[in-house]
Amino acid sequence: MTYAIIGSGNVGRALASQFARNGITIGMANTRGPDSITSVAKEYDNKVHPLTVQEAVKADVIILAVPFWAHRDVAQAAKTWQGKIVIDVTNAFGVPLSDLDNLPSSAVVANALPGARVVKAFNHLPASVLAQEPASDGGRRVIFVSSDHEDASTTVAALVDKLGFAPVSLGKIAQGGQLVQARDKRWAPLIFQDLFKRD
Repeated sequence: MTYAIIGSGNVGRALASQFARNGITIGMANTRGPDSITSVAKEYDNKVHPLTVQEAVKADVIILAVPFWAHRDVAQAAKTWQGKIVIDVTNAFGVPLSDLDNLPSSAVVANALPGARVVKAFNHLPASVLAQEPASDGGRRVIFVSSDHEDASTTVAALVDKLGFAPVSLGKIAQGGQLVQARDKRWAPLIFQDLFKRD
């Protein structure tokens, strides 16, 4: 299975560090082009491969770590999203509900990527926390997983586990998934909750 992160900001880099820490190769892309990611690749012993956005969307699993509305630009980069798993790491804090047609933000992302199986994950913690070693004496740091596609949710939960975190399912996006999705100028109840699960 191939992985790519679209977005090389703090969250994208934090996630790239976790892949590299676990010896998993991942592509990374941004709107500035592969040359701007060369330093990240060197930092992580070339476990991170600089890509164009058009190359990144060819991965099996695409991690969307961009400002919320930038998902519309990413949507144009693929001829089809059919069969892709897209991990939505965006937060729509400050976006009026009317701009989202009163839908959960991940549902808006899913509508822009027809055929993709969108999974909400990795968005509830700040980048500085995401970059930390996920295991401690108290257990493993929790990553919440929510999707309307059970098979995609299972795949992402397995990835979360492989990266050393503890996956916790919240069910469907419009149900439990609302607990990790900002609404207008309100953070959802589980955002910023740094929890650990004992094995």
